[in-house]
Parts: sequence; structure tokens; C-alpha cells
Amino acid sequence: MEEQNKVQWIYSSTNNSELSARYDEWANDYETDLENDFEWNGHERAVASLLPYIHSNSIILDAGAGTGLVGLLLHAAGCTNLVAMDLSTGMLEQASKKQVYSELHQMVMGDALAFPSDHFDAAITVGVLTIGHAPPHSLDEIVRVTKPGGYIAFSLRSDIYEPAGFKDKQDTLSSAMKWELVECTEPFQALPKGEPDAYHQIWVYRVI
Repeated sequence: MEEQNKVQWIYSSTNNSELSARYDEWANDYETDLENDFEWNGHERAVASLLPYIHSNSIILDAGAGTGLVGLLLHAAGCTNLVAMDLSTGMLEQASKKQVYSELHQMVMGDALAFPSDHFDAAITVGVLTIGHAPPHSLDEIVRVTKPGGYIAFSLRSDIYEPAGFKDKQDTLSSAMKWELVECTEPFQALPKGEPDAYHQIWVYRVI
């Protein structure tokens, strides 16, 4: 398969089992492909947006951790209480090699998460709120497991914000006083080489 088609191949998954299997298959080459063929930068943007609101002792959930690129950046910034979750065991195996996570869990965004309520000081999810991936209602569980006063940062493709129901879900959570908006970046190219027409934004919310 041509490298430029791998993201579209991922997007075209019809269910979580297929999505997990495709990520398992891609796991070994994932980081090299993203860097060389797509120039992925979404993880850097998201971590930069979250860092002002956390500290070194923060317990942080990396939801949809993939191979651990977000974890590496957070660890380099001094954060050592990192918990990874992903639907792909192959991706988690790669993430475990980074040795930056205290825990790694196979879980699916959109399902009930096996974490206590009000457990994390912050949560970050990058590259997961996109085509064929986590649904808008997955944000309910991320809010549930984050402490009041904690922060949630996530990347979201701008072109699915309204059509896929994310705007409605985010607004509903705000109206219900579950969270409040702290920051939303301007749209940017997260995959400038591999997917130049797709724009993403980083959203940061404070849990109430």
C-alpha cells in the first residue's frame, strides 16, 4: 500500500474491530510513516496547548495514545504520571517501549472507560476525534474521569466539527455546566504533506 493511502485506509474502517486490526498492522511503521510521509504535527500542537494548565505531578490520561508520541512530549516536559489507553494492542506495545507510561490499557473511545470518576488531573486525546474514529459521545466519559478543575485537550478535524455532531456535544456539555471552554486554536494543517486539505483545531476545556 502506498504511504499516502494509509490514512484513508484507516478512515475507511467500518467498525472498531477493523480499526483496531488496521492499527495493529500499521503499528511498527506508524511513526516513520507519519514523520516522513505526512509530517504529522498534531501531537506537538496539542501538548503545547495543554502544558500551561498542568504540572509535573498531574495524573494525565493519554486517550488514544497510539505509539506514545504524546507521552514522549509530556514526559520530556516533566510529567511522569502518565496513563495510556488505546483500542489497538499493537499500538500499545509500541507505546510501552517508550517507558514513559505508568499504566497502559486497551480501551475503546466511545465505550464506558474502566477508570473511576474524577480520577485524572488532565486528559489529552490527539488524532482520535476524526473520520471513522471516536464518536462525539466519547467526550462524556473523558469528562467523567477528569477531576473538577482539571483540563481536557483534544484535536478535532474542523470539517467534521458540525456534521459529525461534535459541536452539538461540546455545546451540550457546556450548557450542562460539565465543562467550560478555555482555548480553541485557529485551524491548522496537522498533516501538511500527506493531507494538506484537512485542517484541525486544538480545543482545551476546564472541567467544572
